[in-house]
Amino acid sequence: MTIRNWFKFFVRAMLIGGLITGVLGLFIRWDDAFAQYFQAGEWGEFTAAFVFMVVMGFTVSVIAQMGFFAYLTIHQMGVNIFKSLTLWNWVQVLLIIIVIGDLIIFRFRPGSASTEQLLLYLGLLLVLIGTGVTVAMIKARLTKKHALISAMFFMIVISTLEWLPVLMVRAEGVDSWVTLLLFPILAVNAFQLLALPKYNKQSEIDLAKREERRKARKQQAAQQ
Repeated sequence: MTIRNWFKFFVRAMLIGGLITGVLGLFIRWDDAFAQYFQAGEWGEFTAAFVFMVVMGFTVSVIAQMGFFAYLTIHQMGVNIFKSLTLWNWVQVLLIIIVIGDLIIFRFRPGSASTEQLLLYLGLLLVLIGTGVTVAMIKARLTKKHALISAMFFMIVISTLEWLPVLMVRAEGVDSWVTLLLFPILAVNAFQLLALPKYNKQSEIDLAKREERRKARKQQAAQQ
């Protein structure tokens, strides 16, 4: 990927993360972060709280992009280590099951102080799995069928690793952050997974045009 296309890719992913976090933050964290300023008519503070949400989304986006490029390396290493894409896919399926089990047994059940909180976490898990499966199916349809498992692994396992820091926090009001930050992670990861081929293709076109211009300049210089 060329620097120009990587920069576009990076900026658009950041905008997606910031916009989703800012907009959903108005609803999910209204009582905690916005209601008091809205009721008091303190619009400067209200705007500052919204900007904070957007910046938080930018941060989540950067983390998600780091996770994506790390996964590309891990995926290639996995194929090389197991010498077979089929075997590597089975390993990924096993890891998906382990991660989901870990979330339920070691994260959600011990961290839930009430049935309502446990149901919230299980609902978020369903969002994670449902989004992961849906995006993986779209990816497989757009590219090749064998991309299904790898895409599902990325959307579920890597997204969980990016979500894990907030899941490990034990503090009052953390549920709203756990809920809020899942959505930009999933949105940015879905964008990266589905949009990367487009940017790679555009980079190939740009490089070809650059090479044509270089050859044209050489020919022009030779004629002179």
